[in-house]
Amino acid sequence: MKVVQPIRDLKQLEAVKAYLRGKNKRDFLLFMVGISSALRISDILKLRVNHVWDGKKPLGFIEMNEKKTGKYKRFPITPNLTKAIKEYMKEFPEKQREDYLFTSRKGINQPISRQYAASMLNEACDMVGIKERFGTHGLRKTWALFAFKKGISLDYICMALNHNSIAETKRYIGLLQEDLDNLYLQVNL
Repeated sequence: MKVVQPIRDLKQLEAVKAYLRGKNKRDFLLFMVGISSALRISDILKLRVNHVWDGKKPLGFIEMNEKKTGKYKRFPITPNLTKAIKEYMKEFPEKQREDYLFTSRKGINQPISRQYAASMLNEACDMVGIKERFGTHGLRKTWALFAFKKGISLDYICMALNHNSIAETKRYIGLLQEDLDNLYLQVNL
């Protein structure tokens, strides 16, 4: 299995968002859920409309049991994710509360496949000039890296990712020498 990388640059992140927003609202929402939630793709794809929408407006939180760990997870729907949900529901008002959120065009009420999600995300990254391998797991890694860059404690990031140790989270984020150099420059005593 090849290692995927997070998106490391905010401008590149915004470019992917703009590309997907203009191309396909479903794919844009998938990207937004991924970078806003730290969920694994298996959990993202099993989301249903009623996880994010009360019939008239976005919910305040997403709640679920993670497929891999079985652990309960609850997290707030951020303002940016709220906007993406509203755009999506405006484009697809016929969606029923029990429908999969990311419905495939193949079959009846089936979620898109992991393979489609990976292909779509890699294409979006290619289109905006990101050369690193991204894939579906890059969504979760991007959330973790940006949380770290915003100064969130590794303890909290570890808890959000349901990792067993901070050492695991450090490896997962893939801290680069550039990140360590910036740490020294920021301390600047």
